Amino acid sequence: MIHEVTMPAMGADMTEGTVVKWLKSEGDEVARGDKLAEIETDKTVVEMEAYNAGILRRIVLGDGTKAPVGSLLAYIGGADDVLPEMDDGPAAAPTEELVEPEPAIELQVEAVAPEPQLAPEPAAPAPVAAAPPAPTLEGGRIKASPLARRLAREHGYDLAAIPGTGPGGRITRDDVLGFTPAPAFAPSGVATAPPKVTVDGSDIELTTMRQAIARVTVRSKTEAPHYYVTSGIDMTEAMSFRAQLNAELAESGVRVSVNDMIIKALAMAIVKYPKWNTTFHEDRLEGHDSINIGVAIALEAGLIVPALLGVQNMSLVDVANASKDLGARSRGEGGSLTQEELTAGTFSTSNLGMFGTDTFAAIIVPPQSGILAVGAVKPAPVVLDDEIVVRQMMNATISADHRVGDGAEAAILLNEIKDNLERPLRLIL
Repeated sequence: MIHEVTMPAMGADMTEGTVVKWLKSEGDEVARGDKLAEIETDKTVVEMEAYNAGILRRIVLGDGTKAPVGSLLAYIGGADDVLPEMDDGPAAAPTEELVEPEPAIELQVEAVAPEPQLAPEPAAPAPVAAAPPAPTLEGGRIKASPLARRLAREHGYDLAAIPGTGPGGRITRDDVLGFTPAPAFAPSGVATAPPKVTVDGSDIELTTMRQAIARVTVRSKTEAPHYYVTSGIDMTEAMSFRAQLNAELAESGVRVSVNDMIIKALAMAIVKYPKWNTTFHEDRLEGHDSINIGVAIALEAGLIVPALLGVQNMSLVDVANASKDLGARSRGEGGSLTQEELTAGTFSTSNLGMFGTDTFAAIIVPPQSGILAVGAVKPAPVVLDDEIVVRQMMNATISADHRVGDGAEAAILLNEIKDNLERPLRLIL
């Protein structure tokens, strides 16, 4: 039987993808789950898996071809199966590198000196410093390019004071940038006004990843009724536990991060309260039999949230190893992310502690039920046994989908996460 291989949707916001490279050739045997090709999405490069076994009979769209989601990419089938007739219509065109247009250049015309006269001229008077040419008026307005007007406004310059060197005395961009206003009079001993600050007010073109992030976040805040629950977590024992654990693991090369402990604590809490491992769908909550924790990873081009799959069956060391591998592949080091890692998350985490952030609320990754946002671990005064002591504190906020659970239920989940981190031996039991 012939099976079609189509451009997969690697996320709710994906509309098209590019075949970067086929990992199988025509005539190769293919097993279900084999990696067929590398597909570039708006956010990253993902390995596309085969859903059917057989022989890769024909590749329809080759390397470097962009096509909409659902487009036919190839056929898989038996050696004797008859392939469908090929459509003679135009195929998707290979992607081309966009060339940005050169910026417009404003021409400047210099005055040409007249031809020398044959008859002797009277002796010219001694040279006098010429005053700057007055700006030329055009219909009652000073002649200036739109860019020159904007720059003069941003600098706080009076256009009438700027000499124009363009055609007909028109004020150009370079005239504004090269203009030095006359210093304002100031009494002796009084400081003059500070120099004007130039701010770049030009538009910023969005990358495809930023456009994808915009679509996802708008969808999330539009569809999911967010609410937020915040708590302070005493991380003193967890930080001590982590230091001892990493000392024991030093020879193995494994290192457990604070984020690894947070992921493990979250997964353990969801095991106890599995309602938060569901997805809202019209008249029911769709359950999932695997706890897949998304990890927000900031790349130079934007943000992605791939998931650690099956965290309920991972030890803390397993989480550390899997997190390190996921981060490396997200940055294009040592492999690509899989389609499942990009689409199968059930609950996510976001950590801005490395930037010194104390508290923030994250946006839910649709169609997940919630996301846990954590800040930096910092020393803070805390009342403990009626005494003020310094403890290592961290703020954590759950952003939850109100369609999945109410505020009390999210608070219970957050308290369970808090208990797991404040009693860190739980993380290895």
